[in-house]
Amino acid sequence: MAKIIQPLETSAPRPMAAAPRKASTVQTTPIRAVMYLILLLGMAVAMLPFFWMISASLMTYGETATRRWWPEVPQFVNYVEAWNEAKFYKYFTNSVVITATTLAGQLTTSILAAYAFARIKFWGRDFLFGVLLSTMMIPSMVTMIPNFLIIRGGLVPLPTLDGSGSWLNTLQGITVPYMASVFSIFLLRQFFAQIPWELWDAARMDGASHLRFLVQIVLPISKAPIFTVTIFGFIGAWNDFLWPLLVTTRDTWRPLMVGLWTLQSEAGPETQLIMAASVITILPILLLYFLTQRQFTEGIATSGLKG
Repeated sequence: MAKIIQPLETSAPRPMAAAPRKASTVQTTPIRAVMYLILLLGMAVAMLPFFWMISASLMTYGETATRRWWPEVPQFVNYVEAWNEAKFYKYFTNSVVITATTLAGQLTTSILAAYAFARIKFWGRDFLFGVLLSTMMIPSMVTMIPNFLIIRGGLVPLPTLDGSGSWLNTLQGITVPYMASVFSIFLLRQFFAQIPWELWDAARMDGASHLRFLVQIVLPISKAPIFTVTIFGFIGAWNDFLWPLLVTTRDTWRPLMVGLWTLQSEAGPETQLIMAASVITILPILLLYFLTQRQFTEGIATSGLKG
């Protein structure tokens, strides 16, 4: 009988325990409203420059001079004028070639290095990986001068067709120093290390080598982190400004960002043309992000880099 009565006594207080939950929910509602208000304010502050950039790109010169917020009649001809006046076709083509070359080299080196650090056991592997990660703490400006001296051929003569020994004003001079990314190696290594070792044992039983296991097994199941590395590499190569400006003295291989800087100095007060050119430069990045948004989110989540 005692066993029957005891459940009745313990089950009685349950309705009493539910009341504080409603009270805590009511108390957190104002705090949550304040948080949403702060987030909306932050979103407005972040979006305001983009809104004005797009709006100003459709204004006339007089409307930008009077600092209006939106155009009376959208001037889409500003995009055509900016494209033709600043030789954007040449700069755009250079940016596409430079970005594609840099990405190809960066993906190749990052995938091979990440696989070696994650799946191949060799002496000093963890120490070398730690040293590699420590280089992420070095500011890029510190390594820019040594890179420039090497590209200029000041330390050792570089192989060239004309025998000058310098890679200034060349495609390899812009792309080669950025064909390796420590962050990409780290991100891919985190994902490769999570792949079960049973897959490698099964592949070894079929006579597969490391290269075959990487190409046929690892890469097909690593699309999400590879997309993430591709997006980061694309943004870095596309938006790079200082290094191409430093190693080029002619327009032969100058990218779009340097062209935008040139337009800014040539167009002077014509803000509507500068804003139209700015919109043109960010369109490829926005297009790539929206096309690969799902893979980008999955890549961040599966590589252990959650915010």
